[in-house]
Amino acid sequence: MSHICLVCSECGASHNADMHTLECTGCGAPLDVQYDHDDIHTVRSAGFDMPVPYHSDFPGVTMGEGNTPVVPLPRIAASLVAGDLYGKLEFMNPTGSFKDRGTATMLSVAVEHGVAEVVEDSSGNAGASVSAYSARAGIEAHVFAPSSAPVAKLGQIRVYEAQTHAVPGPREASTDAAVEFQRGNSLVYASHNLSPYFVEGTKTFAYEVAAQVSPPPDHIVIPVGNGSLLLGCWTGFSELLARREITRMPRLHAIQAEAVMPIAAAFAGEEWSPGASTLAGGIAVGSPPRKNQVLRAVRGSGGVALAVSDDSIVHWQKRLAALEGIFAEPTSAAAFAGIDAMLEQGHIERDESVLAAITGFGLKDALPE
Repeated sequence: MSHICLVCSECGASHNADMHTLECTGCGAPLDVQYDHDDIHTVRSAGFDMPVPYHSDFPGVTMGEGNTPVVPLPRIAASLVAGDLYGKLEFMNPTGSFKDRGTATMLSVAVEHGVAEVVEDSSGNAGASVSAYSARAGIEAHVFAPSSAPVAKLGQIRVYEAQTHAVPGPREASTDAAVEFQRGNSLVYASHNLSPYFVEGTKTFAYEVAAQVSPPPDHIVIPVGNGSLLLGCWTGFSELLARREITRMPRLHAIQAEAVMPIAAAFAGEEWSPGASTLAGGIAVGSPPRKNQVLRAVRGSGGVALAVSDDSIVHWQKRLAALEGIFAEPTSAAAFAGIDAMLEQGHIERDESVLAAITGFGLKDALPE
């Protein structure tokens, strides 16, 4: 008997926990993990007992992901005339991005279910992560990625000997091709966009922040494409709050690029349609399946969702490197462009503490000019 089931994020319908069910059979919405609190399985994470969807005392597939450092950013803070500012260096994960948190949990569940072959679609970081952890687990991976993705990211996917499928066209074309292949071959779709286990894995970020910054920062700023890290923060901090391990929820802010801003537009009540492209490829998701959940988490925490220009992203990528010695990919730099904008707009007060998720390493993308 499993200690979890899968629950629809919209209508609340319950589903059996397996690797094949990714959407509600009734309304088609994404699913979330729900625990049986009479028979819950936990592991120790950052000094806290954390519920997990697998059954062992540690992830069945792991490469030491997590426990990434939080570093103060005093020179950036001074340039913004801001209070305490921190960066959590998620590029210190094994494949160079926060995606390893979700992948470790998702593939640990896959191993428990005896999965031998998976399909994923990704613009880069998630594909590299699934490829690496599949290699670790002895699982064959098929990764579909835009042919326009950065060469370094495509090369990283291939080096793990995943079956790499470069797809021309927009980001959504890779998803369509992956789904068609998965259905045609009756394989497991290990989607970082849809898998409830992937989202569940990202909550370790919140547990670590709670241990590393006490009390937790007033604001956490996250570059958002599909929103799995922000949803992981919401879940993790909600669990800690329910157990009175922390006394308040940080305000969670979602930052997108102006060229691809479905969540920021919906938050503002504006119309938006795909068309333009952005250099922040990690957040270039035109139709995030968990958009409604991200909006509820942002609003529920008292945060905001906004979009920033590519020019401001490049500016802050360079400033972060020059002032603090941190080389982040453009997607990560969007968080700092967002902090700048939120300070100007009054969403963040000058004396409040802020933590930015620095989600990926700069060498994974084209170098700034």
